[in-house]
Amino acid sequence: MIKAAVMGATGYAGAELVRLLSCHPDVQIVFLASHSYVGKKFSDIYPGMRSVCDIVLADDDISKAEESGADVLFLALPAGLASKYVTEKLLSRMCVIDLGADYRLHSADVYRTWYKTEHYSPELLEKAVYGLVEIHRDEIKGKRLVANPGCYTTCSILTLYPLVKNHLIDTDTIVIDAKSGTSGAGRGEKLTSLFCEVNENFKAYGVATHRHTPEIEQELSLASGKDIILQFTPHLVPMNRGILATCYAKLLDGVGDDDVKAAYEMYSSEPFVRIIDELPETRYVKGTNDIDISWRIDKRTGRIIALGAIDNLGKGAAGQAVQNMNLLFGLDETMGLAIAAGSPF
Repeated sequence: MIKAAVMGATGYAGAELVRLLSCHPDVQIVFLASHSYVGKKFSDIYPGMRSVCDIVLADDDISKAEESGADVLFLALPAGLASKYVTEKLLSRMCVIDLGADYRLHSADVYRTWYKTEHYSPELLEKAVYGLVEIHRDEIKGKRLVANPGCYTTCSILTLYPLVKNHLIDTDTIVIDAKSGTSGAGRGEKLTSLFCEVNENFKAYGVATHRHTPEIEQELSLASGKDIILQFTPHLVPMNRGILATCYAKLLDGVGDDDVKAAYEMYSSEPFVRIIDELPETRYVKGTNDIDISWRIDKRTGRIIALGAIDNLGKGAAGQAVQNMNLLFGLDETMGLAIAAGSPF
């Protein structure tokens, strides 16, 4: 059995992770921490987990996590905290999967610029691996520190990657228009997340400044072999969970539907990537670790419109973290994740 510890267990991503780990046949949860609910049972905060996970929540003390005997530590924390907690000593004792942003970007300077906070362990960046399994599977194996990708980035990168990798589009023309449910904003009390502020409303935010932009550019630049600068605009939709990314780009001369179809064949053996004929919808990936991808070519404009849909708490966070854990410990990647959509109709 893999012994697992989670810090930040009562946030939305952390709670979804606890739910998945509780149902995993090869995992035993040995430690849960929460800054806000120390001394309470996890099931007191999430009553739907009664008799499934009644572990008493500890405070977010990294030394206690170290002493728990865990084989893997999941960090579901705000930006800037993981880089304080993760050390060489910690990594010698357990694998760490960071659901936050501290180890996603290869440059500490880029991190500081976009996240407006210091990086406290830049020396560990070269030891971290970007945990998008479909792209970095071989690099993840054997690592001790995995940077779990962001939700918008997972959806956008996987949707565009085959087009960029196979040099089918003009990368200077990439525009990503993405929408997310409100759980992407976290569980903290914020005016902009209140029901009356979100319900019956639709808005863009983080225009030209969203923190996931350099993460998408980093990974697509690696795929392309040259630096990519793109336009990314996120929007908030009045639903609980889900992301739909609509990605636009100019096709290179001579590229047609057969070329695009052949490019997406790279995902044919991926258990969580579904290339579909219909246009993706968030309800069909809700509660899963799946991504649905489709595309349309507009012959009038010479552009391709590629669309991807994920659950921001599933493939965009907790599900992806479990997939990474499975890979690290030599398990079938689908273990604990073979779940059908929670709302198939």
